[in-house]
Order: sequence, then structure tokens, then C-alpha cells
Amino acid sequence: MLLVFHVLPLLFPGLSVAQEKAYLIGPRDIITLTIYAGGEEQFEVDLTVSAQGMISAPFIGSVRAEGLTIRQLEARVAEALARDYFVNPEVNIAMKEYHSLQYYISGAVKSPGMYEMSSKASLMELIAKAGGVLPERGNVAYILRAALEQIQKGKELDDPLSYKNPLTVDLRRLLDKGDMSCNVILQSGDVVYIPLEKAFDLAESKVYVEGEVRKPGVYDYQEGLTALNACIMAGGFDKFAAPNRTRIIRKRGDKQETIRVNLNDVKEGKIPDIELQPGDRIHVPETWL
Repeated sequence: MLLVFHVLPLLFPGLSVAQEKAYLIGPRDIITLTIYAGGEEQFEVDLTVSAQGMISAPFIGSVRAEGLTIRQLEARVAEALARDYFVNPEVNIAMKEYHSLQYYISGAVKSPGMYEMSSKASLMELIAKAGGVLPERGNVAYILRAALEQIQKGKELDDPLSYKNPLTVDLRRLLDKGDMSCNVILQSGDVVYIPLEKAFDLAESKVYVEGEVRKPGVYDYQEGLTALNACIMAGGFDKFAAPNRTRIIRKRGDKQETIRVNLNDVKEGKIPDIELQPGDRIHVPETWL
């Protein structure tokens, strides 16, 4: 963890790093527990915190460790030992291996991969741990939840942008302007994806489908792709969709154009479908009924 705090100011000048918060023990962490009594060491053992957050301490058995600081766990074990086993015991606990706080970062960073941290990490801290961003990075970071298990099983994230409802962070505000309100505190298990600028350029390769469809997200643009076909790719319309009021939002330079289309009429062959352009955003609203 010290590496992160030394490197951060170098990667992001002007950043003031708060003092590290006390680490809370979690599942799969490994601790070394030493018991002293009568001025002598009585017992030393390495203990692994179970998936249920428990350790099996010498003499006293199961003790809940998850969510406690090292000092709190020392006090809890010492209190139990003093009741039945030793007079004025002293308990010393040291972290041997951190395993409960895991984060994965991929894309436009120097050292992508899995990182285990000794306290909850912010997005800036994880980027620093990964060596900083590449010069050709895009302007948005995506934070994906419930994707880490797939990576741990050895599977590739084929299209990180297709994950439903990713958190997005504006890297121009965070990294270029130093706006710390964008410095999201990550949850253990988060996957951070920072696209390369070219890959992120939706005007070259992607279309958005959003609103009342079954699988809203970002889809690959293909020549000849139409609005109705894009909605079909997104799983079709939800129960409360209003396809008759579908809008296509299209950028033309610095301006934005809205094209309205009745996809019910398209389905019935009454009007032609609209061919999409790369970067188009298709919005299917909710019915008024």
C-alpha cells in the first residue's frame, strides 16, 4: 500500500492523499497471532479467515474477525483468553497476507491485472498501482460490478462495454482537471476498464441502444444496421416499451440531431426502417399507459 501513496503524487501532481484508514480484516486474509503471558510467548500460529469471516484461535476456538481492525481483534482475543486461560495475556496480531480486497484493472494502463490492497481503494489509487494511464487512453473509465468472478475463472471480458449499467467516470475531469469529486471509492471485486481513445471512439465502431429494451448497452456497428435491427440485437422491446416514439440521437460535428421513428409502423411494413450511422444512440421510451 505504501507504494500507492508514494507514487500517487508523482502520477497526479497536486493530489493530497489522506492518511490511510485502518484496515478491516476480511475473508481469506491470513494473520499471524501470537499470545504472551507471564512475560513469555505461549503460542504463535498463522490463521486464515474463513469465508464466513471466522478464525479458529488457540484455546478459545471460533472468533469473528471479519470487519474488525487488527487492534479490535487483539482486544477480543485477549478478553476471551483472560476469562478462562491466562492472567493479563497480551495478544499480538500481524497481517501476513491480504486477500479480501481485490480489484482488477484493464485497458489503457501500464500494468493491467489483479491487485490486492490493504484498504479500500479509490479509482486513482488503483490506477497508480497499475503504473498510471497510457497517453492514448480514452476519456472515460468504466467500473463493472459482478465481473470479477468471470475473470477469476480465466474467462476474458470480450466486450466490457456490453455490461449492464456500468459506473462511468469522466477521466478528463479526474485526471486532467484534478476534480476529486470523480475519484470513486471502489468496492472489493470491482473491475475497472479504461478503453484506448481509438477503441472508445463510438463514432468509429459502436452504437448505443438504451431505454425499454431487454439488453440495453453498446453494440458493434455493422454496415446496413437499422434501428429496428439494433433493438432486436438488444433483446427486443420490454413490456412497457413505446416503440412508436423511438428516437435516434445522432451527432453531426458539435451539434446533435434527433430523428423520430415509429418502429411499430416499421415492423408492420408501413414505413421504411432507418439505417444507422456509427455512434448513433437509439432510445426507446416507456409507454404513457
